[in-house]
Amino acid sequence: MGHGILLSADANIDFMIHGITKYSFFGHEVWITTTHVCVLIVLLIIAGFSIAANRVLVKASEVPTGFQNVVELMVEKLDGIVNNAMGRNAPGFYNYIGTIFVFILVSNISGLLGLRPPTADYGVTLPLGVLTFLLIHINQFKHQKLKDIWVDMCSPLPPWLPIWFPINLISEVAVPISLSLRLFANVLSGTVMMALIYGLLGWIATIWPAALHVYFDLFSGAIQTYVFCMLTMTYINNAIGDA
Repeated sequence: MGHGILLSADANIDFMIHGITKYSFFGHEVWITTTHVCVLIVLLIIAGFSIAANRVLVKASEVPTGFQNVVELMVEKLDGIVNNAMGRNAPGFYNYIGTIFVFILVSNISGLLGLRPPTADYGVTLPLGVLTFLLIHINQFKHQKLKDIWVDMCSPLPPWLPIWFPINLISEVAVPISLSLRLFANVLSGTVMMALIYGLLGWIATIWPAALHVYFDLFSGAIQTYVFCMLTMTYINNAIGDA
C-alpha cells in the first residue's frame, strides 16, 4: 500500500496523514487520504465478520460451538455492558453502542495490522462525538419537558435568574469536543510512539516492539473504546432522566 497507510512499511516511517489521490468535485479539489483507505479496510473487516456471523447464526445450534460460541459471547458481553450502564434504558441502545464499540475497537487495534489507526485522525473521532451529542439531546427533548430542561440549564440558581445558563451551555457544547479529543489524543500518542520507535531503530525494532503494540494498540485501544462508550451511555442516561 501507499506511503503512510502501513506504519511499518519502510524505513521512512511517519505518523502523518497523506493524500493518495485527488479529484475535482463541483470545482473543489478533494483528496482521498490514508485515513479514508484505513477506514475502508476497517469497515471491510467488520462487514466480513458480520456476514460470517450472520450465516453461522442463521444455522445456529442450541449448544453453541466454535465460531457461533465466539459470536454469542461477544453479543452477550456487549449487551451486558449496556445493561450495567443504562439499566432499564438499555434495550433502545444495544445497536448503537454495539456498533460504535466494534468500530472504535477495530480502528484502535488496526495498528496490529500495520495500519495507521483511523481514530488517530480527528476527522474520524469528531463525527463520533457529534453523533453522540445529537443522540443525547434528541433523547433529552424526547423524555424531558422544556421547563425541566430550562431549570437544569439555569442550575444551581433559580430559573428566573439564568446567570449560569451560558456556562452550562458551554459545558453541553464541550461534550462532543471532549469525547472526540480524548479518543483522538490517546490513539494518536500511541501511533506517534510506535512510528518513532520503528523510524529510529529501523531493522533492530523487529521483535521487542511487539510488547509495545500489545499495550498501545490492544490494551490502550480497548480501554479508550470502553471509556468512550461508557461516557456516551452515562450522558444519554442523564439526558433521559427519570422519565
